[in-house]
Amino acid sequence: METKILPLPVAAPGESETLSDHVFRAIQSAIVKGEIAPGSKISEPELARTYGISRGPLREAIHRLEGQKLLVRVAHVGARVVALSQQELCELYQIRESLEGMACRLAAERMTPAALQELRRVLEAHERDEAFQAGRGYYQQEGDYDFHYRIVQASGNQMLIRMLCDELYQLARMYRIQYSATPNRPRQAYAEHHRILDAIADGDGELAELLMRRHIRASRLNIERQIAQGNLQRTEA
Repeated sequence: METKILPLPVAAPGESETLSDHVFRAIQSAIVKGEIAPGSKISEPELARTYGISRGPLREAIHRLEGQKLLVRVAHVGARVVALSQQELCELYQIRESLEGMACRLAAERMTPAALQELRRVLEAHERDEAFQAGRGYYQQEGDYDFHYRIVQASGNQMLIRMLCDELYQLARMYRIQYSATPNRPRQAYAEHHRILDAIADGDGELAELLMRRHIRASRLNIERQIAQGNLQRTEA
């Protein structure tokens, strides 16, 4: 299956951003949002034409996407968009459950009052989101607008931060976005986030870790139910 990246609107790079950085972000976003389907073969000539970039900077961007686990290199085929099997997806969520639970416990020990207030404002922004209010899905902005990202950063553990905010972050976001529109799940996830935040604010690391593990396990079980109902056939390709 060839990639279908047909003239996406691509603004000019910012002043501090190289062309390779800009194209990397554009392709990353298209993969994470599902605009480039899992399993799609990446065509360097087509990408070069679409984004008006030479092969050197493009290959640099592709290499970075491989580092984020969004692209995989297949012998005699080339780069493809990742398409996790059911087992691989389950394993990803098991890793998240364990590591994000640990991060949550550490955050409860280390988060400052100012950081806690910022995290509350993040959840307030999530609640005001139009798609969330309409029941179409959970708020999906990345980085500092992401509840999970903020907590991992607050853990202060640099190895956890590197693993969860760099190496696995976009891959996890890809599947979080894909399943955010499950009926009732956005409201449930929002309530779970609030309980986690309350435990962190109370300095109860043990409870915060337990609640985060339960939260991610609930997301995994939700995905498994959808797979059982045949809603993720394409990830098996």
